[in-house]
Amino acid sequence: MSQRRTETMTVNMGPQHPSTHGVLRLVLELDGENVVSAEPTIGYLHTGIEKTAEQKKWQQVIPLVERMDYLGGQTNSLAYCLSVECLLGLEVPERVQWIRVLLAELQRINSHLVWLGTHVMDLGAISVMLYAFRERELLLNINEMVAGFRLFPTYFRVGGLREDLPRGFHEAVDAFLERMPVKLAEYEDLLTKNKIFKQRTHGVGVISGEQAVAFGLVGPIARGSGVAYDVRRAFPYLTYDRVEFDVPVRTAGDVFARYQVRVEEIRQSLRICRQAIARITPTGPWAADDPRITPPPKDKVYTEMEALIQHFLVYSQGFTVPAGDAYVPIEGPRGEIGFSVVSDGTNRPWRVKCRPPSFYACQAMPRMIAGGLIADTIAVIGSTDIVLGDVDR
Repeated sequence: MSQRRTETMTVNMGPQHPSTHGVLRLVLELDGENVVSAEPTIGYLHTGIEKTAEQKKWQQVIPLVERMDYLGGQTNSLAYCLSVECLLGLEVPERVQWIRVLLAELQRINSHLVWLGTHVMDLGAISVMLYAFRERELLLNINEMVAGFRLFPTYFRVGGLREDLPRGFHEAVDAFLERMPVKLAEYEDLLTKNKIFKQRTHGVGVISGEQAVAFGLVGPIARGSGVAYDVRRAFPYLTYDRVEFDVPVRTAGDVFARYQVRVEEIRQSLRICRQAIARITPTGPWAADDPRITPPPKDKVYTEMEALIQHFLVYSQGFTVPAGDAYVPIEGPRGEIGFSVVSDGTNRPWRVKCRPPSFYACQAMPRMIAGGLIADTIAVIGSTDIVLGDVDR
């Protein structure tokens, strides 16, 4: 009697597949519905942003770094500005620091809402996506109010902010902070005890804390595996050493644990935002008082020749940064992100190198995917919350 021969099949998932959340290609080796191995292939979105930054003046790099992680743009520009300010030895006013903290936390909520909506939509929960994007729209309105742009505000500047906060900013933020906790509870009512959602996420894509550390994983992925590392706690920057918040940690290390961590992070970000908005005065300094970096006020530009000359120099030639290198990590929506900035003493960076959390998440995917089902692969990719612009740069 002849024996039946079986062999595995290799298929490509992506780079056009919608659930790969960008142009990610996974080469899957399948034994029926079971995934034997997975190999991520990246590079389809390579933009050369890091190299382009070497041809730009220091302030002109900010719109570029915001487009690396297009869901956490303001945290990227914050990390870059902090590194350049470290080289300059520049201390921004306290009011600016609180505004930066507030906007960074609103950006974290913004990013997590996009993640929540798209992740659960991949698993079949369409309604939550509509609800999450409804609240995200309010955050985009705040971005538009602050800077005129919804997705890439480019509001942070080396030395401070682009301009002062607009009228109605405090009221808009307060209205969002009052509304969001109730809506967040709605999301949890729809998902946390949902039998189908639990079956699709419990015990799926498991990675231990030791493996997370070995792969260099950070952010919600690491904290979902029991690694209580948060840059805001480990290396406080801005005014994070003066705000009260908890670092959410779960130990299961599966897709559901990563969901729990991110939902709780939204709640903690709301808590930080309330403390920050209470400390931001309606008026005050919005940039460092340093004529090398900050253009003079417009009323002086129109009436004083020295101010006009300085204004022209700042915008035409930029400013020089002392030779050296700096790296200031911050906690972005996907975990630790920072820019290693190297200066040769000119008005342009010699090198700008990003430490992207999504890149490290990609290298851990094979460990999380292998041994599961094809359907589990969809859940794992969504739970990592990767942004391919952050990977390819």
